[in-house]
Amino acid sequence: MATDSPQRSYRAPCPGCGAPVEFRHAQSTHAVCAYCQSTVVRDGEVLRRLGKMAELFDDHSPLQLLARGSWQGQDFTLVGRLQYRGSTGTWTEWEALLADGSLAVLAEDNGSYVFSRPGAPQQALPAADQLRVGQRVELSGTAYSVASRDRTALIAAEGELPHLPPLGQAFDTAELRSAQGEVLSIDYGRQPPQTTRGRAVLLEDLQLSGLREDMARNTQGRQFACPHCGAPMQVQLATTKSITCSHCNAVIDLASGIGGELRHALQDEPLQPLIALGATGHLQGVDWQVVGFQHRLGRDPDEPDETFGWSEYLLYHAKRGFAFLVDTQDGWSMVKPTTGAPTLSGDGRSASYLGSRYELRERYQAETDYVAGEFYWPVQRGQKTSNRDFAKGRGLLSMEQTATEITWSSGGQLDSATVAQAFKLESRKGLFERSDATPFSAAPGISRGTIIALVLIVLLVLIVARSCDDCDPQRENCSQNSSRSSGGSYGGFSTGGGHK
Repeated sequence: MATDSPQRSYRAPCPGCGAPVEFRHAQSTHAVCAYCQSTVVRDGEVLRRLGKMAELFDDHSPLQLLARGSWQGQDFTLVGRLQYRGSTGTWTEWEALLADGSLAVLAEDNGSYVFSRPGAPQQALPAADQLRVGQRVELSGTAYSVASRDRTALIAAEGELPHLPPLGQAFDTAELRSAQGEVLSIDYGRQPPQTTRGRAVLLEDLQLSGLREDMARNTQGRQFACPHCGAPMQVQLATTKSITCSHCNAVIDLASGIGGELRHALQDEPLQPLIALGATGHLQGVDWQVVGFQHRLGRDPDEPDETFGWSEYLLYHAKRGFAFLVDTQDGWSMVKPTTGAPTLSGDGRSASYLGSRYELRERYQAETDYVAGEFYWPVQRGQKTSNRDFAKGRGLLSMEQTATEITWSSGGQLDSATVAQAFKLESRKGLFERSDATPFSAAPGISRGTIIALVLIVLLVLIVARSCDDCDPQRENCSQNSSRSSGGSYGGFSTGGGHK
């Protein structure tokens, strides 16, 4: 278990209120007074007040200042906190003081975490405007893919800080990811640009102590009235940035927090998910809770008049983060956003990830047309992405791209009976069956001729059904001359990141 940091500290009265302000690291230049929120700068042994820091956005994080843990055999203490906002939401970066006196960054985003160390690149960095999402870049001998490029602004801070960007002033950031799972974040708000390099971590592996004790009470207390119909709303997840009203089906944007004017959009023709929101299912050794549902439409770029539909269930586990249970005409699958960036072949017909090669199954344009529940990104109807699905046997790899971000997800197919059993819905297992159902197999007492006759009957039924197909892809998981594979959903890497 981590112990107190052995580093010497410096303490002086706050020039705003006189309360003690402590600096534990010799290189820290700024601090935010915990009593009056004054932003102070350290000049030798003199503190000067620069102004007042904006109030923190309550992201209901389990972390807090002075929480302690261990990383790669070295103890650390969280001494500072910075909150940023980009085009797709907010996230937090914690300054971690290591036992050897150096600093690291624990980035917290979408309930997942990346531990990084600052470091100077061994070569000149490309300018921000030279980077485009999906581009391959080699830096310091490592090949990266540009996962995101965005304009970012500091919205609040607390504690001890080695660097403090101007409040509310936007600057360029980029996040690059390697096939080995390494995350490289570039901060163009400083000159020369600064980088941090790290990997995803699980919170339980950091052996943390001193976490917030009021998390359950705070989470249960996030209540407000629907801005459209006034019905009482309650947010269950700490990371929620969008939620739908169960009374009027309005989609409410919570990216800026609860309070003040909440943006919302109405939805017509509500859908009833096959698996109810709030249901818990045991899949892959973990009890997952269904917290969100969305129906999506796809269009083949070569045949834009033809559409197909599928459903995605957003699953949540307190220690594993988020995953997607995908229901398509072709079958069920379960995928999770990846930390690393798979490598695309030059012609885009295949992708390699963790030593495996996946072949392109389909590429299409996707659009969200119905949502329900809670989401860790600001979801809304009409969100569009460019998608590619790859497969290797039952293994799946999916890419979704927007103008500012690429999200990769990996996973595999699931049997429909497994899904029904996981959510204790065996009595309705017929509703879970899809076109990937297991073919007929010879059983004792059934002749080969009988099997052939059954197959012919099934084919005849399918031909008749096809001739009168009136499936509506906007309300059912069907396609018109197109097959479906699984995919994750736009909304950022749930494995955390330096800036997204």
